[in-house]
Amino acid sequence: MGQISSFLFVFLCLLGHEGLAKGVSGLAVNWGLQSTHPLPPDILVRLLKDNGFNKVKLFEADPGALRALGRSGIQVMVGIPNDMLASLASAVGNAEAWVQQNVSNYISNHGTDIRAVAIGNEPFLKDYKDQFVKTIFPALENIQAALIKAGLGKQVKATIPLNADVYGTDSGLPSGGYFRPELQNLMINIIKFLQDNGGFLTINIYPFLSLQADPNFPKEYAFFNNTASPLVDGSVVYTNVYDANFDTLISALEKIGFGRMPVVIGEVGWPTDGDASANIDNAKRFTQALLDRVIQGQGSPRRRTPPDVYIFSLVDEDHKSTLPGNFERHWGIFKYDGSIKYPLDMGNGRTIVPAKGVKYLAKQWCVMSPSAGVSDPNTLAQSITYACENGDCTSLGYGSSCSNLDAQSNASYAFNTYFQTMNQSKGACSFNNLAVITTVDPSKPPCRFEIMIDTRKQKASPSVYRSSASKIEGVVTALILGIVGLII
Repeated sequence: MGQISSFLFVFLCLLGHEGLAKGVSGLAVNWGLQSTHPLPPDILVRLLKDNGFNKVKLFEADPGALRALGRSGIQVMVGIPNDMLASLASAVGNAEAWVQQNVSNYISNHGTDIRAVAIGNEPFLKDYKDQFVKTIFPALENIQAALIKAGLGKQVKATIPLNADVYGTDSGLPSGGYFRPELQNLMINIIKFLQDNGGFLTINIYPFLSLQADPNFPKEYAFFNNTASPLVDGSVVYTNVYDANFDTLISALEKIGFGRMPVVIGEVGWPTDGDASANIDNAKRFTQALLDRVIQGQGSPRRRTPPDVYIFSLVDEDHKSTLPGNFERHWGIFKYDGSIKYPLDMGNGRTIVPAKGVKYLAKQWCVMSPSAGVSDPNTLAQSITYACENGDCTSLGYGSSCSNLDAQSNASYAFNTYFQTMNQSKGACSFNNLAVITTVDPSKPPCRFEIMIDTRKQKASPSVYRSSASKIEGVVTALILGIVGLII
């Protein structure tokens, strides 16, 4: 194997993270909901429409999002979380109840144009240790039966979003693609079922993760317009890992007799913070080239017909788990508040535009008091730990947008993220008298000390935000220890 072919194999192994076959019309994007201060759904729907997105994928059946999407002209793929698979697999009645509540209801009562149901999300990840292997297919069968019973069998299609680690390559080349032996029979059953019912296969592809996970990965090969040496696979030349990965799946499908199976790219994107490779320049370079491909209707060498491509994602989510890395909270092409991160040509003479009508909390920040002494390092450490557990300190890590701060500003950033997450509530800027409120913006470009959206209806309390951070995750632990060490 050559260097690029060996990296393709590594890329496939590392990932652990209609008109479907007739060409693409418009732009598609994922709308994630794991935010402490989410934008109002009606503002996000307007943001979608203003930027030419006419297809959106939700990871769960969120009532606010589904209502706001009603009569919007936007086609919707609604997701079912993995933790619901066992219930849906156990009884068709459970699936019928889910379809009635989350699909039929919004179609008939709100005019929401639901076109697909995504059952589970990357259920075969090796990290799940086969937890969903026995429930994913029965859940698919029951949801399909429920859609047919509801009279939606033709209008609403079923799919299962997969991660690239369900397939590999025996030669290091796309033409050697195959499904993991222990999953092959199950994949054949799933794919045949989807094809028989007019469904489609969904695959998530992340060139960024291969670059982030392996320091020896050839960086240029992660981008579309690059100077990397191409990967030669017989008469086919691959100039980027995205096409090589996608065609590895197509080869695997061809080997089991489903070479014409419709495939959708369910997630693909590039984060802007939380890692040395996750920055504005790289994200703009990747995303603009991806958009250009979509707008031009470009497919892959092995499948010229372009798939639907759902960009990941619409806005940043400050409440996502950081176990994969600090970058997890920074995948949005927009910031948490719908403001523009970087300019993009959206096609048809449009340039990217920000969200409209966003309201913010007061222009005030919580910072470390200039007069605060650090007579007790443990108190400071505990304060910063608490702030980062309940706020978002992921921009402070090495190579991130706020890695240029001095020791005092590091602590201030931690205090402020907690203060804003708690809606600037009384007592949220104390930290054992180490912090004070200021009306002078402490931002030091490129690092921004954010002010949160005024959600009005959200009731913030420490217990709300500790739910996914009952312990400090590894990447945040190292970050906090670094801050305290600098100050002391």
